[in-house]
Amino acid sequence: MSGVHTDRGSRGEGGVVGDDDRRTVLFVVGTRPEAIKLAPVILAARDRTDLKPFVLSTGQHREMLAQVFGLFEIVPDEDLAIMKPGQDLFDVTSSVLLGMRDVIRKHRPDVIVVQGDTTSCFVGALAAFYEGVPVAHVEAGLRTYDLAAPFPEEANRQLASRIATIHFPPTEGSATHLRDEGIDPGRITVTGNTVIDALLWVRDRLSSAASGADAENDLVTRGLSALHTAWPQIESDRPYVLITGHRRENFGGGFESLCQAIADLAGAYPDWNFVYPVHLNPRVQEPVKRILGGIANVSLIVPQDYAPFVRLMDGARFILTDSGGVQEEAPSLGKPVLVMREKTERPEAVEAGTVRLVGTDRQTIVAEAKRLIEDADHYAAMAHAHNPYGDGRASERILDAIAAHLAGESNGSPADRGKPDSGTGATAGG
Repeated sequence: MSGVHTDRGSRGEGGVVGDDDRRTVLFVVGTRPEAIKLAPVILAARDRTDLKPFVLSTGQHREMLAQVFGLFEIVPDEDLAIMKPGQDLFDVTSSVLLGMRDVIRKHRPDVIVVQGDTTSCFVGALAAFYEGVPVAHVEAGLRTYDLAAPFPEEANRQLASRIATIHFPPTEGSATHLRDEGIDPGRITVTGNTVIDALLWVRDRLSSAASGADAENDLVTRGLSALHTAWPQIESDRPYVLITGHRRENFGGGFESLCQAIADLAGAYPDWNFVYPVHLNPRVQEPVKRILGGIANVSLIVPQDYAPFVRLMDGARFILTDSGGVQEEAPSLGKPVLVMREKTERPEAVEAGTVRLVGTDRQTIVAEAKRLIEDADHYAAMAHAHNPYGDGRASERILDAIAAHLAGESNGSPADRGKPDSGTGATAGG
């Protein structure tokens, strides 16, 4: 990378290294999705003899970050704690940039890992670039090529790609985007998506909790207990649809339309339950409560920790969402997904058949949901489509590639690791 400093200082002078020869990998984590997707990489790095993980929390999502860190038993080494009431993109950008300057200069990491397309991701990469530290971008290469959808994520990830030294696209399609943009193929490693690693980790602990054997991580048990308190109907025999919606580009008319579609479905299918963990953003809360509050078979519950949310996904008949992460996770659970967005940067699941784009048009959402409810063959075709997002080994591929880069080798996983088999990816359903 042009401009990378070579005088990182003698080992042992910074706050991170000193008593061993491991190279320090600083992970930038700002939001709940980043925490979920980087947690398995951080856990895997702990077990290595050549790399030392250092976790920087920007605090872009304060409470939701703490939930995920607690689940995976991760304690951040530094916390910028930037979150404040009413913050906007200007606040987040400037606070992360200034905070990271001080952390990088104090600890002098060997490489900085950013994930996805959040403001913390882009600004973390920018701060690393300013300080001459190589950047590894996890979940690189996702594109819609429309800077307004999703906003600001599409700009964030494109800008991060311009800065990154090594790139970890989850799929071959994402890697193609990077190569088409002129990025050196030798700096690209297709890894699969780390969210599958996280999902399988949580699924195993949910199974242990269900059998009463999970004494080592009672956060899972407490999370499930909180879910039962928030929504006791999860134990009923009635089928349910899980709903998530919070995208900034849907605020306004689009969000009103999708809420009205959910109300239509609840009225048409009174024997079905519709459960919606409602994001804390007031611009989400207001239309959701106004349109859906008081409908008998619609349950508006508080946002759930990751483990109980996986339980909700696993028990749902299908999922209505505008979330990017759910598009990746649900195929591993055999759950059809209707995506309430006009465009997706994750076309692989659409191509595989497990995800369908329905936008925010009220009639389209209702029509596609009715097909899943009433047409058993259509449901089976979507539910049994393969997972294109990996096999649960993305974390080791990422760390192997980082270690190889730091050792001065050509970027890429060792040959015996190979690429994830997108046709036979692991499924949490066994």
